[in-house]
Amino acid sequence: MKKIALHEAPKATVRAQLESVSVVAPPPTRYARSGDARIAFQVLGGGPPDVVFVGGPGSHLDLQWEDPQTVRDKERLASFSRLITFDRRGTGLSDPLDGPPNLDLQMDDLDAVLAEVGAEKVALIGAVEAGLCAMYAATHPGRVSALVLINVSVTGGVVRDEERRQTMLDLIENHWGEGAFVSLFAPTRAHDERFVEWWTRFERACMSPSTARQLVDLNQRTDLSGVLPAIRVPTLVLHRRDNVLVPIEDGREAAALIPGARLIEAEGTDAYNWPGADDPESDLIEEFLTGRRSQRAPERTLATVLFTDLVGSTDRAARLGDSAWRRLLEDHNALVRDCLERFRGREVKTLGDGFVATFDGPTRAVRCAQEIVGGLDTLGLATRCGLHTGECELFNGDISGIAVHIGERVCELAGEHEVLVSSTVKDLVVGSALGFEDRGVHQLRGVPGEWRLYALRSGSRPSAESAGLQPAARQ
Repeated sequence: MKKIALHEAPKATVRAQLESVSVVAPPPTRYARSGDARIAFQVLGGGPPDVVFVGGPGSHLDLQWEDPQTVRDKERLASFSRLITFDRRGTGLSDPLDGPPNLDLQMDDLDAVLAEVGAEKVALIGAVEAGLCAMYAATHPGRVSALVLINVSVTGGVVRDEERRQTMLDLIENHWGEGAFVSLFAPTRAHDERFVEWWTRFERACMSPSTARQLVDLNQRTDLSGVLPAIRVPTLVLHRRDNVLVPIEDGREAAALIPGARLIEAEGTDAYNWPGADDPESDLIEEFLTGRRSQRAPERTLATVLFTDLVGSTDRAARLGDSAWRRLLEDHNALVRDCLERFRGREVKTLGDGFVATFDGPTRAVRCAQEIVGGLDTLGLATRCGLHTGECELFNGDISGIAVHIGERVCELAGEHEVLVSSTVKDLVVGSALGFEDRGVHQLRGVPGEWRLYALRSGSRPSAESAGLQPAARQ
């Protein structure tokens, strides 16, 4: 077993929403016949190689496309492969179980999907649950080119003690579909209200509580200690060192049992199925499966960049105390995100107590900033906003370029309750009914030349249509 350590790349604070929008339309859901059952599957990307991703314990092919980060993660794998995903029997869009689940039945279903898509040899990626992928690789070495196991256990058990195992199963049966398991599978996103809401619906749509209990019980009772040594295909074991669901010791044990397996220990806590699109694990999986690592050049696009910043936040926090200030910040964040959603902005990240966002339309960007300033004023919070339109580089979920620096510097010069824009933005919103006051020519720190800036005139109220919104979006 070869072992190396891997440090997780820095992440933007709320990358889960930035992620903006998928540039790839969801593929059609098709069905393979396995005995009397129909197994739902999707194919994304062109390959080669053919890669089958098996996550656990639940799956729902359609709902996965509603979480932007999951979409980005899937697209990352499909960028170098023909990615095949399917809902196991009893989950998602596939037919329900008509008896206790077992690995033989799951392997039959996998065979049916591979036959339907014409895949003769595939790489298998198994996340959280190793049973199906490990068993298939050991018993069908001629059909498996490589195996990747992510955050898995030899015993499949989240807990090994029988009493605790029973407690876990009871929790699943009584609280499945309530969102209670986000803190186990994805603790870094447990405070993301949108993700928790999506996860809760995802759990309910994946399967019923009793089916969830059956499948997790199968996983917990599956001992792979006699299977893993029989695997003879190249194997990569990825495990997050601080995983709260499956301890790192389990990953080390699994890698030690597989001849020639390579173990990579990454920083992080999440056990959520998909390797992050912007995490180094995805690059390593690509290199492991293809022998090369793609050089992803930054994408360049024209965007209006919005920076927001609370004024006097340090003094306010000191007066209120930590608990009250935290609650007020939560209200602040919710209001800003609501405005971004209504005006179709893309949250990039938070900087201190401010936001960075991009828009494909400058009028909507200015209107959004205006709504943010007014809305926060009702909360007793003073904020300032700065905007600039220019070419930005998009890479790994973040933005960069001179346009970004200009937007940040404009925000620094804005006054309390003020929306300040560059002349570029002002010129682009002609005809929008937005009014501006000349704030003179300024030198922006670190930016060459002189820049004329304009403040949004109080009382500017463009129509929903001029802001690029549908009438139903008025609030």
